[in-house]
Amino acid sequence: MNELNDVWLNVILFEPEIAANTGAIGRTCLALGARLWLIRPLGFRLDEKNVRRAGLDYWHQVDCHVTDDFENAITLARPRRIWLMTTKGTSDHWDAGFEHGDALVFGPESRGLPDWILTSQPAENRLRIPMLPETRSLNLANAASVAMYEAARRVRPNLNRHQPPLTGF
Repeated sequence: MNELNDVWLNVILFEPEIAANTGAIGRTCLALGARLWLIRPLGFRLDEKNVRRAGLDYWHQVDCHVTDDFENAITLARPRRIWLMTTKGTSDHWDAGFEHGDALVFGPESRGLPDWILTSQPAENRLRIPMLPETRSLNLANAASVAMYEAARRVRPNLNRHQPPLTGF
C-alpha cells in the first residue's frame, strides 16, 4: 500500500451496491495507481466471488480502504480537491482542472450521491459526463473509468514505473 498522503488520485465510492462494478473500478484503480475508498454500507461482501471475478486475480493488490462514513474518508484521504460525479453536475468532466491529489466521488448505482454530499462542494465541483439527453446515465464502472482516465490525461501520473524497458529494437 502507498502512504496515505502520497497518491495522485483518490476514488471514493459512497455506498456501492454492485460487486462487479466495484471490482471493475478496483482493477482500474490498480491500473492507474489510484487509491480506492469504499464507504459502508456495501451492497455485497468484499470476499464475495463476484468482486474477485471482476477484479480478477488483482483484487489483493488494489490499494483499497473501507470506512464507515464520508467525512472519515475525506479526513483520511486528505484530497486536494473533491470532484463529485453526478448526472446533476453543472460542469463537464473534461473541463475540470484535475490535479495531483484530487478525489473523484461516485454515488450508489441506484440513486447517485445524496443531496447533503452534493451541496458539500461548490457547484463547479459537481461534474457530469456529457451524453445525449435520451441517455439517463452510464454504468458506474464505465463512468468511473471515463472520469479516472480524463484525470490521468490531465495529471499525467507515471504509469511506466513497473514496466521493464523495451529491448530488441
